[in-house]
Amino acid sequence: MDSAAVKTYLLDLQDRIVTGLEQVDGKPFLRDKWTRATGSGGIGKGEGISCIIEEGNVIERGGVAFSHVQGDKMPASATAHRPELAGCSWEAMGVSLVIHPRNPYAPTSHANVRMFMAHKPDGNKVFWFGGGMDLTPYYGYEEDAKHFHQTCKNSLAPFGAELHPKYKKWCDDYFYLKHRDEQRGVGGIFFDDLSEPDFETAFAIQQSVGNHYIDAYLPLLQKRKDTPYGERERDFQLYRRGRYVEFNLVIDRGTIFGLQSNGRTESILLSMPPLVKWRYDWHPEKGTPEAELYEKFIVPREWV
Repeated sequence: MDSAAVKTYLLDLQDRIVTGLEQVDGKPFLRDKWTRATGSGGIGKGEGISCIIEEGNVIERGGVAFSHVQGDKMPASATAHRPELAGCSWEAMGVSLVIHPRNPYAPTSHANVRMFMAHKPDGNKVFWFGGGMDLTPYYGYEEDAKHFHQTCKNSLAPFGAELHPKYKKWCDDYFYLKHRDEQRGVGGIFFDDLSEPDFETAFAIQQSVGNHYIDAYLPLLQKRKDTPYGERERDFQLYRRGRYVEFNLVIDRGTIFGLQSNGRTESILLSMPPLVKWRYDWHPEKGTPEAELYEKFIVPREWV
């Protein structure tokens, strides 16, 4: 049960993903390495590397962040389902990313792989892994959604046929805006609280999911980044980005945990898009590509 091995993997994954995105965009990411001493109440000691691109050639704003934070008292969001761990010291590490392309025909993507470990007073450790990836298009393409879901399925195939349907449904259920009665996007896979059957297997699942992100997303970004578009498509993209903001600030467990654990705000909010619009009670006209997104894509479907 070696957290150092997880950290080594995550740092390598971050570097590989950033390198792949830089090759598509043509502009380098800013690499911001940070450390912080223990914060108020012994919460929030940590370090990390935030890799950010803004106003790129392809990516309007994107962040790929690694963080490793520690504390001597578990945050409330982490003990909600495990009250017996309240008061334990802990460490959490992960890579989290969100890519917001400029072109409305290129989908936004999100991925996250993380590990949490609680240290009990008797010396025993409790761990769990979590993560996944999901796709949020503004204009739907069947072949893109199928490619993304097939790659997600491939990442889980070595660990049993039952995992993909389970984690696919978990993603659909999690990335759902209850206050809108809407899915955030076309989904993908999501898992949390994974500690079975043992540390090695759970870690292997995390690695496979993380390693498949590049294959799942970069071909779509490459394919759609130069599609011609106008003000109408850009306007709809900014409107739909509002749903992304609402989810991340109201629902997302990672954002809430980061803020509750006195995490580094700039890194936590890397996921925010640079430009967003809201409108009062707006609905797309029937028969339009914008309406098709609601009717055919941001509804739970069996893509593969």
